[in-house]
Amino acid sequence: MSKIFPRTTVGGVSLPRILIGTNWLLGYSHRSSAADAGIKDRYQKKEDFYPVFEAYLEYGIDAIMGPVSTTPICLEAIKYAEEKSGKKIIIIDTPIMNVDDSASARAEAEKVIKHSDEIGSTFCLIHHSSMEQLVNKNLGKIVRLPDYLSMIRDAGLLPGLSAHMPEAILYCDANGYDVETYIQIFNCMGFLMQIEIESVARIINNAKKPVMTIKPFAAGRTTPFVGLNFNWSVIRDCDMITVGATTAAEVHEDVEISFAALERRFPDLAARSSPAKQEILRHK
Repeated sequence: MSKIFPRTTVGGVSLPRILIGTNWLLGYSHRSSAADAGIKDRYQKKEDFYPVFEAYLEYGIDAIMGPVSTTPICLEAIKYAEEKSGKKIIIIDTPIMNVDDSASARAEAEKVIKHSDEIGSTFCLIHHSSMEQLVNKNLGKIVRLPDYLSMIRDAGLLPGLSAHMPEAILYCDANGYDVETYIQIFNCMGFLMQIEIESVARIINNAKKPVMTIKPFAAGRTTPFVGLNFNWSVIRDCDMITVGATTAAEVHEDVEISFAALERRFPDLAARSSPAKQEILRHK
């Protein structure tokens, strides 16, 4: 039996410190349209996702982050995995919503949030593309954010933010907005990060709520060994890393690297293959 990965608590809910990422299952490679298409070709049916989900669940990694409520194939795959494995998967939904300042737009947003509840989400984290429209740097506030957080609470969901913009965490903490967690890009390459790595690390470590970090491999621009060791060495015990994978084997490697990083040992991994590997690299 595999070891169960360490957990943390967010808003009273127990979560694994590795969260299941969805970009490399849904076709968001951050690399090219060809790469996106290759992912979508591989994952066309709910059954296609199961080996990857099964690998995560083997370690008690039972929480998934992504736009689940707006991506039917993802929801179908989750339900299929739950039925086949007999295990519940916690949904951290990141829906895009209309945040225009009008009655009709608020009605649209409320409908999106209610749908998130209807599909069985536990968390509803406003997608960064919506939330960042409300950020006012001059005021140091996220204008009208409490309205949407209240809608999320009223729907019975736990609220949070997808914060690609690191100021969002600072403004939430400073203004006491009703959030339970944040999503924040964090990786050793600075990929898609809006300010330098050291400043984001400081923001994460000073955040008043647990942080769900994303893009630890900078969308394939660094290796899992480097990316995971960096993130695990910097974030707090309450924080999480969202780890995406395209195969079950990648899940097992990423989890072993993560266990090793937390246990301060070298991971038990096979060496990478090469057509003309140097002799020294043949030795473990």
